[in-house]
Amino acid sequence: MKTVLIIGAGVGGLFTGALLAKEGFRVTVLEKNATIGGGLQNFTRFGEVFDTGMHVIGGMQPGGNVRKICEFLGILDKVSVVDVDDDCMDRLYFAEDRATYRLAKGKEAFVESLSGYFPSERDNLERYVSAIYDIAGEVDLFNLRPSAPELRAPSAEFLMAADDFIAKYIKDRRLRSVLAYMNPLYGGRGGQTPAYIHSIINVLYINGASRFAGGSARFADLLADVIKDAGGDVLPGDGVESISLENGAVCGVRTVKGNFYTADYYISAIHPCALLELIPPEAFTKAFRNRISSVPNAYSAFSMYIKLKPSAFPYINYSEYFMTRYDDIWNFGRQDKAWPLGFMCMTPPDAVPGPWASKMLVTAPMLFDEVRQWENTSVGHRGADYRAWKEERKDVLLGMMEELHPGFCSCVQDVNASSPLTIRDYYAVKEGSICGFSKDCNNIMLSQLPVVTKVPNLLLTGQNNNLHGFCGVSLTAITTCEAILGRNSLIEKIGRI
Repeated sequence: MKTVLIIGAGVGGLFTGALLAKEGFRVTVLEKNATIGGGLQNFTRFGEVFDTGMHVIGGMQPGGNVRKICEFLGILDKVSVVDVDDDCMDRLYFAEDRATYRLAKGKEAFVESLSGYFPSERDNLERYVSAIYDIAGEVDLFNLRPSAPELRAPSAEFLMAADDFIAKYIKDRRLRSVLAYMNPLYGGRGGQTPAYIHSIINVLYINGASRFAGGSARFADLLADVIKDAGGDVLPGDGVESISLENGAVCGVRTVKGNFYTADYYISAIHPCALLELIPPEAFTKAFRNRISSVPNAYSAFSMYIKLKPSAFPYINYSEYFMTRYDDIWNFGRQDKAWPLGFMCMTPPDAVPGPWASKMLVTAPMLFDEVRQWENTSVGHRGADYRAWKEERKDVLLGMMEELHPGFCSCVQDVNASSPLTIRDYYAVKEGSICGFSKDCNNIMLSQLPVVTKVPNLLLTGQNNNLHGFCGVSLTAITTCEAILGRNSLIEKIGRI
């Protein structure tokens, strides 16, 4: 039995570990935090369980790629999700003109819902939707399709800037911004984000989005159980402190508790910059280290976790997006723009959703520069000025929530908040990036990081290697596993399901 050691029990590490365990490997996963799951983690405040990251997921609809992976792992019947409403998967509000847009699920329904607001754009919307599905169809991995050994040139639109791509099909400037409303979910930036990123994410959610019922941590436990049932270990609270090399290959890792682990293969599921801090300098060239350090990261976020008064605010079975101005939809990553440009909010479903919501999540994209003055502080020791700053930001977002839902503040019982520093410290992610490396169509190779490294038995996995998010990370896990198992070995098995 071959052995694998995985650094980091986030979504990428657990998916990779579960897939390899399913294929007969003895897997050990080491996690620095006391809780596994990364973006699947939960925490408890005010007697409520809050999700930290994976608020909305795609790929779980019948025939969906993530659903097929879960079925392959044997956990599908244990996954507890609630699908969003068919007639309104997302609701958008633009403060600029106080306009509201409700978007329906499914290709035809999506076009129909937006055509109601922009009737003159119906034909253009149909062409746009057809185009994003064509682009998503080019990606073998996204479609769980075996890939050919030779590289295929992408279509002309594949690497266009996403805003230019939308403008190619859509004339109305407001509709262009409406179609880009999910920018906060994938770190979208004007003139930089490639059309393929925009297309894949939008196709994923047009096909149907879901939310974890009763907390996302349950899914992390399901993946961990696959590893444990195959004889492996998932060990939280004992992060890797250093990586040892011998003859150019990894020979073991030492943890903060002084334990030393060896394996045949080692997989890093943490941010590449965090990996560089653990491994000896000679593992990678100076040029490679400089390149990794220079790749821009997607922006971070400020989040509020709100406990609502009993029977005060209705449960809403879709996500809501508040945008300030149409033209700023692509400007979340710009330093010259005042925060906040917008936010996403949702009422997470309980294990058995009822008519009333017990809690609300509000997440607003934020640059790390907003908290840079406290970057050398640690959790719980940031000072009174930081706490005052958080209170000011909370008040700003609550004021915007009041505009979105008049009377909302009277429904609020308690509020907890997190900043980019929280994300940085708990997830060990450079500058608290929520989407990893920022993709730039003007220099796409800069942020393309293969799962195979020059260290022969060290591989990478996670959102920095391919797509981010729940679906992207699970698909990247397949790529990492196939670097060991062989090209298309997993894809063909999953595809037969």
